[in-house]
Amino acid sequence: MEFDKKGTYLASVTFSGCLTVHDFETLYCSIYGPSHSLLDDSSNFLLHISNSMPLCAVRWNPENQDEIVCTSGENGTVLLFDIGYVSSVPTEVLLKGRSRFPVLSESRKGLTDLAFSSDDKPRLFASGLDGAVYMWDMRLSKTHCLELTGSPESQFSSVNLNIDNRTVFAASKNGTVHAWDLRGGRASAAFQSHNEVQQLSSVKLSTLLGKVPLLKEQSNIVSSGIHSIDFNPSCSYQLAFHLDNGWSGVLNVNTLSVSHLHCPPPAWLENMDFMLKELPRKPTWLSTSSIYAVGSSSSSGMYLLDFHPDSNSASHVDYNEEIRVSEEHQPAANKFIPLSQRVISCAAHPLCHTILAGTQFSSLLMLSQKHETFLDAAISTLQKVPYTTNELYA
Repeated sequence: MEFDKKGTYLASVTFSGCLTVHDFETLYCSIYGPSHSLLDDSSNFLLHISNSMPLCAVRWNPENQDEIVCTSGENGTVLLFDIGYVSSVPTEVLLKGRSRFPVLSESRKGLTDLAFSSDDKPRLFASGLDGAVYMWDMRLSKTHCLELTGSPESQFSSVNLNIDNRTVFAASKNGTVHAWDLRGGRASAAFQSHNEVQQLSSVKLSTLLGKVPLLKEQSNIVSSGIHSIDFNPSCSYQLAFHLDNGWSGVLNVNTLSVSHLHCPPPAWLENMDFMLKELPRKPTWLSTSSIYAVGSSSSSGMYLLDFHPDSNSASHVDYNEEIRVSEEHQPAANKFIPLSQRVISCAAHPLCHTILAGTQFSSLLMLSQKHETFLDAAISTLQKVPYTTNELYA
C-alpha cells in the first residue's frame, strides 16, 4: 500500500492480483463521520482492477498525481495506470531489455519492488529476482536504460534511494544490502557504459548483527532474508530493514553498522501452525517522526517502534536501562497494538494522524488518534494516548 504525496488517495495491491485505489476522505468519513456507518464496497474505491497475476508492489508517480505503477514477482514488466481512466488495461507497460546476466530460470524473471526518484527526473527503479536493479527514464523509453548488478545468485526483494537520489540501495533474500552510486561510485570508468554502474558496497546483515553487544552471546546468528528496506524521511542516514524472521532494525549507512534492533517473540511461541504459512510484512515510517510501524510476526497486531537516532531510544543497541534520564526526556517503550487480523502491509498518511493496515485476508484497518496526534507530539505520547481501530473494507 502507498499514499500519494498529498494523502488524497491510497493505492493497494494484493497477491490475488487486485489493484485498488481508495479516496482517503471517503474512507475516513465512513468511519469517523456523523453517521458512523460503513459505505457499500462499490463506493469505497475509485478504481478496482483484477489482474491474472499476483501483484507485489505499488507506487505513485511523484510527478503525476494520477499515475500509479505496479509490478509482479512472476514477470519482468511494470504496469502503469492512470486513475482518470477506469480501464483494466494499463496505459503503458515498461519492459526489461537485454540483461547482462542470462535468465537463470522462468521463476527469476520477476520484479519485487519499485522506487521513484524524488527529484525532477522521472526515473523509476525496480528490484529483480535475477540479481539486478533496473532503471527506466520514463521520458525516453519503455525499456530500461540502466542495470545495477549484484551477482547472478542474488534475488533482490526491495529497493530504495537515499534522500539526494544519488545512491541506490537494494536488499536481497540472502540477507545482504547492496549500494550503487549513480554518479559512478569508486570508478569514473563506470560512465564509459551508459548501462553499467559499479557496485559501491555490500554488507551482510547477519555479520553486522553479530557485532551488536547484546547479541554477542548468541554465537550463531542465523542469516535471514531481508523482506524490505526504507529510509527514514526525518533522518537521511537511517535505513530501516525488516527481516523474514520478524526482526526489524536500522542500518546506519554512514558507518555501515546496525544502530537499532527489535526482536519480537518468534511465531512458534504463540502459534506453531502459523510458521507454515508465514506472510511477509511491509512496514512504514511515520512521516514526521522516527517511529516505525510493522505488523507482528507472532500475533494479530502491529508494533510501533522507537527508532529515534539518539541512544536514548528504547530500540538503540547502546541503550542502557540502568541510566535514568529526566522524566520529560524518558524514551517511550515500543508499543504493541492488538488488531483483529495479521498485518502484512502498513501505510502512514503523510499529513494527518492515521495509519492504514492491510491484512492477510485483504481487509483494510484504520488506526487513528482522534484528539491528539502522534505525528506532531513527542514520542512519549505513544505511551499515553490510546489508538482507535476500525475495519473498513474486506
